[in-house]
Amino acid sequence: MHTTIVEVGPRDGLQNEARVLPADVKIELIERSVAAGITRIEAVGFAHPARVPRLADAEQVMAGVPRPGGVSYIGLVLNRRGLDRALAAAVDEVNAVVVATDTFCVRNQGVTTDAAMDAFEGIAGAAADAGVRCGITIAAAFGCPFEGETPPARVAGLARRAHAAGAREIALADTIGVGVPGQVRDLTRRVRAAAPGVPLRFHFHNTRNTGYANALAAVAEGVTVLDAGTGGFGGCPFAPAATGNIATEDLLYALHREGVTTGVDPEAVAATGAWLGGHLGKPAPALLGRAGTFPPPPDRR
Repeated sequence: MHTTIVEVGPRDGLQNEARVLPADVKIELIERSVAAGITRIEAVGFAHPARVPRLADAEQVMAGVPRPGGVSYIGLVLNRRGLDRALAAAVDEVNAVVVATDTFCVRNQGVTTDAAMDAFEGIAGAAADAGVRCGITIAAAFGCPFEGETPPARVAGLARRAHAAGAREIALADTIGVGVPGQVRDLTRRVRAAAPGVPLRFHFHNTRNTGYANALAAVAEGVTVLDAGTGGFGGCPFAPAATGNIATEDLLYALHREGVTTGVDPEAVAATGAWLGGHLGKPAPALLGRAGTFPPPPDRR
């Protein structure tokens, strides 16, 4: 089995850090990710610069990234203005975010969930007209810091609307890291029923040390695309006590030891995680780089 890693470190990994990294460092992070074998990268976010200042240089970053064949750069968008900027910057894909609960959605993007879905429908149509692949992330799909448990039926309903709007991919995000494997299994089956034929992707944070178990549960359900962030940095600026993404290098360790192929070099990613920690002024939360030599996967023949 093969799993595609979507590297979200350049966007989600940096948007909530104390240090603002210059564009050339972000570009080098992307270059290192490409060299390690990662082929889908969430390179930038087109949020309002006043709300998320660490992503204000999105156009400059996109102007400097390498453009090898087979590598796809994703731009995060929240509204039509963000889409227009993303298209002008020549991203390969756009990914829109809709938060599953109203309170969090208002804090994150200034509108209710229903209004954000209305905006997504317009974004998906305009992206299709431009010939650019458009996916959606349903954030806080497992739980909300303001409203508590997110009803699974609500997530399925949003997925149904996304499917009708033409979403090319649906990502379910455990934005605050409250999910467990049973929820992964349940949401996978509900969303597949609500949006038949649409590829499913998961985005996990490791707030309560369940992120990697959740990722493996998704793989066991046949999910073949997972988000992760080099070094394990990140978090949402609008979620209290938000912690980092599952670390790309640690996820690679788990997947490879399970016999899942990714095409990505975990030691190269671990070296990049340590390098990124130096720029951020703190050690990477990821453990692989500190655990010694990366052992080969076991022979399961």
